[in-house]
Amino acid sequence: MGRQIICRNATLGYEDGIVTEGLDFTVSEGDYLCILGENGSGKSTLIKAFLGLRPQVSGEIEWCGDFSAKEIGYLPQQTSVQRDFPASVREIVLSGCLAKCGLRPFYNKYEKKLAEKTMEKLHINHLANRCYRELSGGQQQRVLLARALCATRKMLLLDEPVTALDPKAQTNLYELIASLNREGITIIMVSHDLNSALKYASHILHIGSKKQLFFGTKTNYLNSSAGLEFIETEGGKNA
Repeated sequence: MGRQIICRNATLGYEDGIVTEGLDFTVSEGDYLCILGENGSGKSTLIKAFLGLRPQVSGEIEWCGDFSAKEIGYLPQQTSVQRDFPASVREIVLSGCLAKCGLRPFYNKYEKKLAEKTMEKLHINHLANRCYRELSGGQQQRVLLARALCATRKMLLLDEPVTALDPKAQTNLYELIASLNREGITIIMVSHDLNSALKYASHILHIGSKKQLFFGTKTNYLNSSAGLEFIETEGGKNA
């Protein structure tokens, strides 16, 4: 599998200071990388760097081959305002094709068909004409995941995707994400859910206070000092 992202000794921060530094890791095609860490450790800042919204202070984040930040499908944390968005499911899923439209003020047949196929794949095609804000939390997340898939079939970046979902909806969404990964889509997920990280991820990036604590396979993480300490602290529960 080819590499998609290489991070070399990257330092991330803002005008008022450094958030985290010494980030060294790679993401390859088909990986399922889970990013763990305490609040304020730099996970959100790293997401912004992946999306090209905030450049690193120093070091390098390299996009390999023909892969670029524009080919990331992004599923952000939802706010209460977003949950109340007054648009149809079809309109939201189609909006994932906006980057493909360029200067065109309309969607073409291919993009409309892509949206329909993606809704069918995620089992939400029967909701196409429903208003997004009338849906359950689990249904809304599937809609946003479908939107992200319309943007790319290479990599999905998921920021705490199961927040505020009930246990059944969480399990269903995790299983859906895992099935997409098995199809070859790279997954990068920021999570506080240690149990699910250890169940689904192939690799773990653990960021501590202003430094990287671990990067490697899930198996090696379970035997690392960072992993053992975090597992003991969390007690197998969500952070």
